Amino acid sequence: MAKIYVTDQENKADAKLFLVDRDYKADLLFFEVERDYQAKGDELWFFVDKQYQADFTIYWVDQEYKSDLKVFKEDRDYKAKWKKSHPLKTRIGK
Repeated sequence: MAKIYVTDQENKADAKLFLVDRDYKADLLFFEVERDYQAKGDELWFFVDKQYQADFTIYWVDQEYKSDLKVFKEDRDYKAKWKKSHPLKTRIGK
């Protein structure tokens, strides 16, 4: 499951992410699901309010070069996938 917590402290994050404006620029295409049980793998994310509820903690950065991973938010779940090989593959959804 990919339950994601967004922290405001960079040092508390498992990874720093940058949200790109086009899917071809991303390493990972993700889709935000409405219920926690729908979160599966690295691609289907459910955002949680508390860090202890999360499988993975992220910090949003404002510059691409500062990121560990570039992501794009898809509008359909079937479009969500890894675009490139990456060290974080299979680590987000645990």
